[in-house]
Amino acid sequence: MFIASVVGNAWGTRKHPSMEKRRLLLVQPIDPLTEKPLGDAVMAIDGGVDSGPGSVVLVMDEGNGARQILGDRKAPVRTVVCGVVDRVVSGGKVKSYE
Repeated sequence: MFIASVVGNAWGTRKHPSMEKRRLLLVQPIDPLTEKPLGDAVMAIDGGVDSGPGSVVLVMDEGNGARQILGDRKAPVRTVVCGVVDRVVSGGKVKSYE
């Protein structure tokens, strides 16, 4: 799992049935306290948390866990947004995204 910023959307004219009515998002891993990028953006599917560009989110990047979140054991997915981050507390520092 990692914390990321949603930096864009992706569209597909054809999707696997398990992904219909779900948004495809571009997420970039960030340091949650400084918001500095930590790597390249990757595509993820919104797991029903209604995130979008500008959101700071929690991302599951593991196939079986992602499929469990979607409720479909055969979904061809690895990376799913599973939460919207409101606040991070680490080492006595607090960063709020509300």
